[in-house]
Amino acid sequence: MRRASRFAAITLLIAAMSSAQSCHHLDDDRIPPAAVNISFHTMAEWNTYGVGGALQWKRFIIDERIPANYPYTALTYTGFGGVLLVADAFGTPLAYDLACPYECKRSVRVSIDTETMLAECPVCHSTYDVFSLYGHPVSGPSADRGYGMRRYYVGPGRAGEYMNVSF
Repeated sequence: MRRASRFAAITLLIAAMSSAQSCHHLDDDRIPPAAVNISFHTMAEWNTYGVGGALQWKRFIIDERIPANYPYTALTYTGFGGVLLVADAFGTPLAYDLACPYECKRSVRVSIDTETMLAECPVCHSTYDVFSLYGHPVSGPSADRGYGMRRYYVGPGRAGEYMNVSF
């Protein structure tokens, strides 16, 4: 009898834990899928336009030619609202769409607050941890609803490029 009640208690605990975890679902697909292709053909190009060290970031917005001197081509695409390229605390490159997932508009883009080191939306004021929590919301309406930033692939290029950011 005692064994059965322990089994029931453990089963109830597991069910409660999995139910609690389901409440913390992250929705990082709110930003519509859009083509992303930013190529860094050489290490020198990566050192100039990429992120070379911990907690660095760059913004890529093809329509506004940001960064100004980046060699954009006909095969360059910068997602829905642009691309935020960052290096986490270990220097590992990560990339996100710049569009705020709560606002879901191309023109409403997050920017890095240099005091908090969080990405912040200028409209809804949601904040996101892009350096250590992979774009998870920290505060604001996005945190209330579990809206995370859309992530993109960053790694060695498939066609001989030194590094590539893609969807």
